[in-house]
Amino acid sequence: MAGDIVDNQGRGETDWQWPSIHPEGRKYGVIAGGLALVFLLLFDLSFIGWPLVALTAGILAFFRDPERIIPQDDRAIVSPADGHVCQIVEVEPPAELVGEDSAGVVGLPAGPVTRISIFMSVFDVHINRSPIGGMVRRLVYMPGKFMSADLDKASDDNERQHILVERSDGVLIGFTQIAGLVARRIVPFVKPGDMIAAGQRVGLIRFGSRVDVYLPSGTQSKVLLGQKMVAGETVLAELGEQLLIEGVSQ
Repeated sequence: MAGDIVDNQGRGETDWQWPSIHPEGRKYGVIAGGLALVFLLLFDLSFIGWPLVALTAGILAFFRDPERIIPQDDRAIVSPADGHVCQIVEVEPPAELVGEDSAGVVGLPAGPVTRISIFMSVFDVHINRSPIGGMVRRLVYMPGKFMSADLDKASDDNERQHILVERSDGVLIGFTQIAGLVARRIVPFVKPGDMIAAGQRVGLIRFGSRVDVYLPSGTQSKVLLGQKMVAGETVLAELGEQLLIEGVSQ
């Protein structure tokens, strides 16, 4: 109806919808579901078939990909992951995101910044989203260990992937996907040079993991330890007026 209030995806209704299943997970669901049917219908082995049915449901739930309503605010830095905030600390950003790279692409400035770490359990949505809109300037994969992702040293020791996004006004946000104790693969959806929107899907981590976000210097966290995050919707922080002015003047 003309005049209806719509969200930023053009919808005018609030009905709940079943989330879609990301293509990355459909093949695993088909395999598990097919095995379940084989054991139930062909071999009549219910003690194997029904656990496989449960496994199929778990796989489909893990790879669910719900739509999100992204805040339409230039100041907002949104959460890149579902889960809970497990750390808020002052640290030096990763060396892979700092300074110019071999291609001359500008990175984050050196110096302590606030890092917000979001831990994803196997029950959380594992599709990761960009905290801001802009151009993907760097995507750096680092092989490593598979320790529990809620440990502080996981940021330096675990398998991980750094992503650097630059807004059109020059503001830079770096964030890192970190594999965990169960997670064994980080799957990127973007590459350097891609233009992405705030809250756009950028990748996933399979089966429990963590994402670190490095806030620009002088930006304060708006979330608390233990707080539940919703990727693309929860606002982690807001860019201050001075930072926005500096970005425009660059």
